[in-house]
Amino acid sequence: MSDAISPAALSSAPAPKVGFVSLGCPKALTDAELILTQLSAEGYQTSKSYDGADLVIVNTCGFIDDAVKESLDAIGEALAENGKVIVTGCLGAREGDQGGNLVRQMHPSVLAVTGPHATHEVMEAVHSHLPKPHDPFVDLVPPQGIKLTPRHYAYLKISEGCNHRCTFCIIPSMRGDLVSRPIGDVLGEAHKLFEAGVKELLVVSQDTSAYGVDVKYRTGFWNGQPVKTRLLDLVRRLGELARPYGAWVRLHYVYPYPHVDEVIPLMAEGLVLPYLDVPLQHSHPDVLRRMKRPASGEKNLERIARWRELCPEIVVRSTFIAGFPGESDAEFEDLLAFVREARIDRAGCFAYSPVTGAAANGLPDPVPDALREERRVRFMAVAEEVSTQKLRSRIGADMQVLVDHAPALGRKGGVGRSYADAPEIDGVVRLLAPQKISKTLKVGEFTRARIVDTDGHDLVALPI
Repeated sequence: MSDAISPAALSSAPAPKVGFVSLGCPKALTDAELILTQLSAEGYQTSKSYDGADLVIVNTCGFIDDAVKESLDAIGEALAENGKVIVTGCLGAREGDQGGNLVRQMHPSVLAVTGPHATHEVMEAVHSHLPKPHDPFVDLVPPQGIKLTPRHYAYLKISEGCNHRCTFCIIPSMRGDLVSRPIGDVLGEAHKLFEAGVKELLVVSQDTSAYGVDVKYRTGFWNGQPVKTRLLDLVRRLGELARPYGAWVRLHYVYPYPHVDEVIPLMAEGLVLPYLDVPLQHSHPDVLRRMKRPASGEKNLERIARWRELCPEIVVRSTFIAGFPGESDAEFEDLLAFVREARIDRAGCFAYSPVTGAAANGLPDPVPDALREERRVRFMAVAEEVSTQKLRSRIGADMQVLVDHAPALGRKGGVGRSYADAPEIDGVVRLLAPQKISKTLKVGEFTRARIVDTDGHDLVALPI
């Protein structure tokens, strides 16, 4: 019997090692996964530390000022620890105050700088400073590619960029206008992920509802069958792919356009999770106009009510901004009333923060910093009140829970999530120790559990 030897091991020299640091949102995470997959395909070793790395790639975020500072600090740390750094991601596309590239201005010694979704450019920079160890061997890479998430869930990016020009946002200047991925490619990637054991697929983009708008809903092909490049067709096919594996499909960044109503019946029949992540940002029509958002608060309220008629189990999560320039006391009170009336299940709130290059910086009547933070705190108190009431209504219910953590061989309880909980942004289900001797919890598998209590934003449940 002989052990298989990788092509890289046949060389007398060890494979070049690339350190990797990834910051930012799930869209940036999928960019990082593409780069890591290509590095692995070409025989590079990768590491999350600087130890022994021949160079370091830093995947950055540049959306808000705090994220810019975190990214610049990460670049500085990588330079100090290693000295050879390639920068990619949103911050790489940012201009400095006086023109030119911001990263180059702050850290002139970096080897190369690219913007987001630039795998080819990153690999060219790697090749320039760290030659390929051998020709690519696709068998070195699993079919689903390299993933940075746990084995049982994964993000699926369906498009890049955004056609909106919200005044508080600079993402279009960094990621460009909407570019939808071919639907056959998206479904092919989803199928590979399910085959690899993924139990939850999280669909992400800058504007999931707009999928296919840029290609005028062009007909693509999957397994020889025609499929339109549009949200309804994509979600239906994803649900059909997931069903044989007993897997979940969860939708993120869904703008409340009228055609989203067509997707809700698929949730009611159990094809995809009855969960929508909808970035509403505010409720008052005047604030939304200043933000240049695509819908009014009144229509949003009606739309959410309609969704709940079609699918009573639907969970709506959203994010909001408090203290946007010009926000009056009355406009903020309107926002609080909206959250109560809409009964938003999961709500997050940011105190408005100026972003270099955003149009909102020039709006009149900025809200003082202290008042912005005060409003954020008040908002979260109301949001938690609504969320707690909705969570308490689940006590006594039996729910399916996807197990994320299960120490002590799963016999002493663990932590999981219901359909109402997206990873890392919502609450969790705290699983008590199973009472049945034969019952154990396994990471990446589903368990039935009875809700017995609540704990802040979390549920407490007994496996059954």
